[in-house]
Amino acid sequence: MTLAGAEMQIFYLARELRRRGWRVGVISMLPPEALVKQLEDEGIRFASLEMRRKFPDPRKLFKLAALLREWQPGILHCHMVHANLMGRLVRLLTPLPVVVSTAHNINEGGRLRELLYRITDPLTDITTQISRIAMEHYIRIGAVPADRIRFIPNGLDLERFRPDPELRREIREQLQLPGEFIWLAVGRFDEAKDYPNMLHAFAKATAARSGVLLLVGGDGLEEEMAPLARELGIGESVRFLGIRDDVQQLMKGVDGYLMSSAWEGMPMVLLEAAASALPIVTTDVGGNREVVRDGVSGFVVEPGDANRLASAIQRMMALPEEQRRAMGEAGRKLVEKHYGLAPIMEQWEALYAELGKRSISGH
Repeated sequence: MTLAGAEMQIFYLARELRRRGWRVGVISMLPPEALVKQLEDEGIRFASLEMRRKFPDPRKLFKLAALLREWQPGILHCHMVHANLMGRLVRLLTPLPVVVSTAHNINEGGRLRELLYRITDPLTDITTQISRIAMEHYIRIGAVPADRIRFIPNGLDLERFRPDPELRREIREQLQLPGEFIWLAVGRFDEAKDYPNMLHAFAKATAARSGVLLLVGGDGLEEEMAPLARELGIGESVRFLGIRDDVQQLMKGVDGYLMSSAWEGMPMVLLEAAASALPIVTTDVGGNREVVRDGVSGFVVEPGDANRLASAIQRMMALPEEQRRAMGEAGRKLVEKHYGLAPIMEQWEALYAELGKRSISGH
């Protein structure tokens, strides 16, 4: 449990299910970094398997089985590749009426994991994907049969990200932001996010323009990326903010959102940026094009190409403010239509009911 996109989505789902009357518990594989108090305040049980990153411990599977025998859930809903595989294997140790596996990325880390998905598929009742493109990829590579996977996207609490002009002024004053163009990027330091590409592109795009600032929020970024920013001559134009629990506030105070990912599923932060009515520049990976309509709510470019990303950054900054605002409003409308939390919750509840009936009937 961290403040990253997938983890925040799990928090939203758990909270909304609890408010709708479900009995809910959350089990984290790793020691939690955030959100435990918020879960417990909602009446949601929490436990951690206390696993160590990059050190698989088979004994933790037995700990998970013991927890599940104690909690006796009607549905075990797993999120992301490691938990999906663990949730399938634990079914060999303890009976579980329904197991749901939700994949959050188009790239799960190589062919071995894809093979493990295929081998363990009979141990889950259904796999879901948060991106249509990623779902089609899973079917194409044979990781999941077409009749055993469904698309259910991430959902968003839209009110939290509604634009607020008054708050925008306050945030810019608090952070002492200049009056020129302010970009925001959020995400932990990870190969998938391709921050080197972002910094190279930002350096190219702002070489002949002053007063442009890039705010970057996420764990581990300053230590890894600050030296590169200084090397590129943009050390004064890039602020590394560390882990933030006020991303929705930051989005109200900036002018555009920037993403340089090499691969993705359906990034929550991109939905949040669109819901905040920010014009977006992003790479064409995973479900990004499902959120950002090229030329309508932002610009979408090929991944790994700093020149094209820089060109898109320049194009966005060169647009009249009214046109950028129209782009942001178009993005907000798209999110309102397809990614509101309430209709997404209804999809989950319908799937749970369907799988529960199947379990009872034995089909």
